[in-house]
Parts: sequence; structure tokens; C-alpha cells
Amino acid sequence: MKSLLALAVLAASAATGAHAQDFGLEGREFSVDLGVGVDVGPDYPGSDDAEARPVLIWRNAGFTEPGSDVRQGLGISPSFNMEGEREASDNEDLAGMEDIDRAYELGLRVSYAWGPLVAFGTLRQGFEGHEGLTGEIGGRYRTDLSDRLSLWSGLSLGYGDGDYNGTYFGVTPAEAIPGRPAYDIGGGFNLAAISFEARYAVTDNIALVGEIKYGKLIGDAGDSPVVQDEYQPSLSVGIVRKFSFQF
Repeated sequence: MKSLLALAVLAASAATGAHAQDFGLEGREFSVDLGVGVDVGPDYPGSDDAEARPVLIWRNAGFTEPGSDVRQGLGISPSFNMEGEREASDNEDLAGMEDIDRAYELGLRVSYAWGPLVAFGTLRQGFEGHEGLTGEIGGRYRTDLSDRLSLWSGLSLGYGDGDYNGTYFGVTPAEAIPGRPAYDIGGGFNLAAISFEARYAVTDNIALVGEIKYGKLIGDAGDSPVVQDEYQPSLSVGIVRKFSFQF
């Protein structure tokens, strides 16, 4: 994994004809937390039922001073997500709606850290359940309570293109019934969220992580006739290992 991360960053530098010292990165260390966990949240966007699912954790990517755990500057890492399937037979409110398969999303996360502040943006392509583009923009603030325990508080806005929003929030004329009119929706912001995340370092390289996220569907997504609950809370816990390499 270290080799793959090193190759990815070095390849990006080579492609632009730049070197680490050109960006002030010489002597810096790139690190990332990688692990697995469990997420409990809505089983599909707009649902009022929860589902537990395994997740791959890849977070806190960025540059640090050697031996430090505080990421600074630019960070680029993969972004993963999974949306649960939606079956009309599971809820009478969805009678007559097309079923949606489980969706897998893969993309990139770009972040930049100034001291305790981190701004970030993600963009992912969906596969199977939906084939749209989705992602988030937002910021987080880090508070170190001790040498081992760190907290982040954050705000974010979720986005979906027309394919994504249409899949989960749209109603086609064929699916319309009395009380559930046809609903055409385009791309735009669909979720506003506040989050609180904790990281406890068990050792120098192993940590326990957890996040509570409270989201609310907004805009045309929140007004969709198929949304069963506009409030979308989630909880995730996991274990990660810190991987790092030095320039």
C-alpha cells in the first residue's frame, strides 16, 4: 500500500514536470488512515429505515511533518460510498415505483488543510444502482483533546447530478399515482449535514475512529414525493492503520 501511494503521488509530480521541492514538500511525510468499519444509516436516500453495512475507511490523507499526526497542505485520496437497494415491495409508499439496485460509488477526494481547518471536496461516479455523479463539499475543524484523542466538527453539502437525483428523488409518469405526482428533478445540492468525528490512537499507527452525521435533504430533493424522511442521520465506527512515506 505504501508503494502504491508513493507511485501515485510521484506519478502526478512527474506528469507536471515538477519535483517535491517545487511545492515545498521535500522532507515532508504523506500519511493516510486506512481501515474497515461499519456504517449505520438510511438504507437509501430519503428512507426512514436504517441499514448496517461494512465500509472501507480511507481518511485524513495529507502531508505532515515527520512523526507528526497533523495533516497540512494538499491531500488527494480515493473516495468510496455505497447506497442501499430500494425495493418497492418493502414499503407501501413505494408501490408502483421501479426497484433500484445497490449502488457503488468510486471517485476522488481533494482536501487542503490550514492548521486545524480542512476544506474538502469529493466527486464519485456511481455504478449499478445509479450511474450519476455525486459528492460533497465542506469543511472540518480539528480539536486535540490529548496526544491520543482528536475531535473534528464539520459542515458539508451533498450534490447529485440529474442522473443521481432523478434515480432517488424523481417520479416518472409511469410511476405516478394519486398522491404521488410525476416529479422531474435536475442536478443540484440535495443534502446539508453536520458531523462530529473522533479518532483515538491506540498505538502510534493503530486508531479507533467514529463519526456521527446528521443530514437533512434540501432543495428539490427534500420536496420529492418519494422522500419518507428528510432527516438522514448516520453513525459509523471502525479501526484504521496509519500508512506513511517520506519524500
